[in-house]
Amino acid sequence: MRRWLRGRKDARIVRGSTVNARTPVASTTAQHILGEGVRWDTRRDELLRVDIVAGHVHRDRVADDGSLIPVRTYALTGTVGAITPIEGDEGWLLAAGRGFSHLSPDGSVRPVSEVAAAGTRMNDAACDAHGRFWAGTMALDQHRGGGALYRLDRDGRTNMVLGNLTIPNGIGWSPDGRTMYLVDSGPRVVHRFTYEPRRGAVSDRQPLITVPEDVGAPDGLTVDAQGDLWVAIYGGGRVNHYSADGRLLDTLFAPAAQTTSCAFAGPALDVLFVTTATENWTDEQRRAEPAAGLVYRFHTDVTGRPAEPFRPERGWWTDLAR
Repeated sequence: MRRWLRGRKDARIVRGSTVNARTPVASTTAQHILGEGVRWDTRRDELLRVDIVAGHVHRDRVADDGSLIPVRTYALTGTVGAITPIEGDEGWLLAAGRGFSHLSPDGSVRPVSEVAAAGTRMNDAACDAHGRFWAGTMALDQHRGGGALYRLDRDGRTNMVLGNLTIPNGIGWSPDGRTMYLVDSGPRVVHRFTYEPRRGAVSDRQPLITVPEDVGAPDGLTVDAQGDLWVAIYGGGRVNHYSADGRLLDTLFAPAAQTTSCAFAGPALDVLFVTTATENWTDEQRRAEPAAGLVYRFHTDVTGRPAEPFRPERGWWTDLAR
């Protein structure tokens, strides 16, 4: 997915930092191509995640020790960038292919809308507290400026909010809903916006964090209950913990260079789950590094926040289901 990193040597994994969550624990055994989009679904107390390239959606329960208990895996046609629960609906909303789709518990998929241009695909996505679904798109050839950010409103309307992005990735909001964060992995920047919750409007775009090239590139992120940011660093084998003003507070290291997304999950929302990838690897490389491409967990003393659901207005959503 990120060709601009392929030419440089992957960052080496270094152990040790000052937080309580010291040891990454593998929570899966199967290697993923591009594990992403980890979320906590409070409706069923399940961890949701995807493998973008494989087109897989995974549902897992979290055991008392934090290990994952598989519930079901759905195999979709094409790519799937992100998943979120839906209020008043047993299924999930997907950012998949070139648009949005509804996934039912039985595995059936129905299209909602197609928004992305030819030669692009949906990437990461998340809902704000008002139930709007925000999703980034990226060009298949990953050229700079080929990405965009879309907003699917509760009434079913879709708007392109930002253009001229490269690889829009992690999306999150401050606990008070007045600040939105957006990763653009191409230039390795986490942007901060002033957010107007009533209209779902962004303004005053500023670069909050720039990750050095020799460290990696920011990918998925989550915002904890205190408002701190946790950002998976692709190519760096780590999750960086930042304050709301962009100061690096700490780093958690994983035994897989392609760390892609992170989210707090479990009944107490205190276990940080981290997805990783083996993107563009050969089978020989995967066999040589069996720790890559797995989901890892860190037991922390931090409380996170669950995924906000999509909250569709009844009229158009009911008609869509017919």
